[in-house]
Amino acid sequence: MLIAREFIAYLSRQLIRRLSPQVIETSDGAAAAEVIAIIIEDELAVEDRLNDEVRDLLSQYSEYMRRENVSYQEMFRRIKNTLISQRKVIRASGRDSGDAMKLSRDKINDISHKLVTQFRKAREFRLKKDQNDVRLEIVKAMTELLTVEEKVDRAARTKIKTQKKEIPEGSEEWDLLHRRYYGEELKKLGIDLNR
Repeated sequence: MLIAREFIAYLSRQLIRRLSPQVIETSDGAAAAEVIAIIIEDELAVEDRLNDEVRDLLSQYSEYMRRENVSYQEMFRRIKNTLISQRKVIRASGRDSGDAMKLSRDKINDISHKLVTQFRKAREFRLKKDQNDVRLEIVKAMTELLTVEEKVDRAARTKIKTQKKEIPEGSEEWDLLHRRYYGEELKKLGIDLNR
C-alpha cells in the first residue's frame, strides 16, 4: 500500500481531532476514525489491485518482452496507464502525477468527496458546515498531515542510503530498516502512531 496502514489510522484519528467539533460532530470518535480509515484504505487498494493485475498480465508476456527487448518497467507503465484511462481510476501515487507527496492531489480530492458522502449517510457524523467547506477542510488537513509523512519517509530513506553497504529497496533488510527509521523520525516530531 502506498501509505502504511498505521499512518492511515493516525491520519484518520487526526482528521477527527481537527474537524471536531467546528466542522463535523461525531458521537463516537473512534468509530468515526475507523470509518475514515476504511474509506482511505479502500481507495488506495484500488491501485494496488491494478498493479497486481498488470504484473499478472506481464508474467504472461515475459518471453515476448525478452525476445523483443522491451523493458519490464516500460511495459508496466504502458499497460497501467491504459487500464487507468479505461477504468477511469484516479491515480493514487503523487509521484506518478508530478505531485511532491506520495498521494496525488487528485486522489486527496477524490477521497474528500467520498468522505463527505459517507459523513452525510452515517449516523456517527453530523456536518456543521456546507458540504464543500467540509471537503475543503478535509483536503487541507490531509495535505498537511501527508506533507509531514513525506518528510518522515524521505528522512528514513536517506538514513538507509547512508548505510555502509548498499541495501536494495524492497529487500527484507530495507523494509525492516525503513520501518525502524520511519518510526524514529515520527517520534522526533512527537507523532505516536498508536495514539
